[in-house]
This record gives sequence, structure tokens and C-alpha cells, in this order.
Amino acid sequence: MNIKFTKMQGCGNDYIYINCFDGEPADLNSLAIAMSPRHFSVGADGVVLICPSETCDVKMRMFNADGSEGRMCGNAIRCIGKYLYDNRITEKKQLDIETLSGVKYLTLHTKDDKVTNVTVDMGYAEFEPKAIPVISENRLIEYPIIVDENEYKITAVSVGNPHAVCFLDEIKSLELTKIGPKFEYNPMFPERVNTEFARIIDKNNIEMRVWERGSGETFACGTGACATVAAAVITGRCDFGEEITVHLIGGDLTIKCDKDYKIYMNGNAVKVYDGTYEFN
Repeated sequence: MNIKFTKMQGCGNDYIYINCFDGEPADLNSLAIAMSPRHFSVGADGVVLICPSETCDVKMRMFNADGSEGRMCGNAIRCIGKYLYDNRITEKKQLDIETLSGVKYLTLHTKDDKVTNVTVDMGYAEFEPKAIPVISENRLIEYPIIVDENEYKITAVSVGNPHAVCFLDEIKSLELTKIGPKFEYNPMFPERVNTEFARIIDKNNIEMRVWERGSGETFACGTGACATVAAAVITGRCDFGEEITVHLIGGDLTIKCDKDYKIYMNGNAVKVYDGTYEFN
């Protein structure tokens, strides 16, 4: 089976995009596992399907590099907006995208009739345990856990998928390949968890690294950046209504958290190349 795809990235969070208006490929879990390995295949953090929707402009499905299906990806959804507009599938600059985390709303920003940046209405950050989900009777705000005999204080939050945010004084020396899986597979999180390790630079700037469930450390995570800002606001490290720049390995995202914990994210969307993959 020859599968046409487009490689795209937002802040270095790269995915393989497949237009599925004429139908989805078979065996999607195996396809993501086959296409994602770097050096041996196309190489990406996963595969994103752009599908027809009965209620929205399009439906987004995403599969992590390990073949598991995710609910949503903030960086990937921006690239869907660019794909639709730049390929003249739509002329609209306001789009609604169906995801497993509900409908997300995009505003496209263009230059020379090409999308450069996208603002996403990410919905509301959720701290209630059942919404994340996390096994707890109470919200986990600065909740201490032990990993490799070290104490980390996590704030558990969902921005469409589960996150555990840790604020630390220094994050560059962290061995995420060692400790990341121990957070991801912590039994407190029945659906596993994405973990953000963040350092507050000042009230409007945060440095962040992320360990994504199913993909490992990635260059960026849009929902993770949103979760980190929500956690920073609820713990008093940052303020409501301010534009906060989250500095990731792959680039910067601008996040705003309103008083009701509604989150807005702005970041780039970049096409890398088109290709065809022979899937056996």
C-alpha cells in the first residue's frame, strides 16, 4: 500500500499527516509504529489523520509513536489548520476541529497567503481527578511523589489529555529517559500521563521539557505547555490573563490562561515535505 503523506512540525513536535477524506488506511496502530522510528523510517512523534467530520470542518485522529491513539495534540492541530488552508481545502480562517477531547477552535494567521501561526482555543484546564484521570479523592496541587528516591511535587491537570507538572529550579540536567517512564507509568494515572518539568524564569516566561506518553521526550508539547501555564497560575507562580511564553527545545509557544482556566495557545505551523510511504 502506497500512502501519501505530508511531514509537518510545530515547535519541533513533528508528525506525519495523512489526508483521509477518501478513507483511512488499515491497521493504524501498526502504521504509526512503522512510520515513526527515526533513522529507520520517515521519523516523527506520531501519525495524524485528517478525516471528514459530520459536525465540524474536519476530524483529527492521532497515533503516538508506540501505536497508541491519543486524544489530542496542540502542536499537531495547528498544522492541520495550515494543511487545510495552504492546500485550498478551505478558505476559512476560523476552523473547528473534532477531536477525542472535544471540539477545538482555530484562528489562522497568514502571510503571503500561507499560514504561519495558529491560535487555538484549547478549552478549559481541568484539575478534578476524574477529568484527568488520576486516582485520588482530591485535586493534586503540588502533591509530593517519590521517583528514584527523589521527591517531586506534581500538579495534575488535563487539557484534553492527562498531565503532571513539576516545577524545579533546574531542568537541563534531568535524565528524562530514566525518570520519564516512571512518571508515565505511575499507577496513580490509569491512562498513563504526560509529564512536564518546568522552570519559572519570571512571571511571563517558563522553560519546559516534556516526557510524552507513548513518544518519550519530544521537542515540544502544546497541551503540555498549556497544562504548565495552568499549573503555574493555580500555584501563584504566574498570573491570569497574561501572555506567557513557554520556551521549549523546539521553539516558543505563547499561552494565556483566563480566570475560568480557559486556555489559548499561539504557535507556528511549518510544512517540511510531501512524500509517499510503502506500507507492507
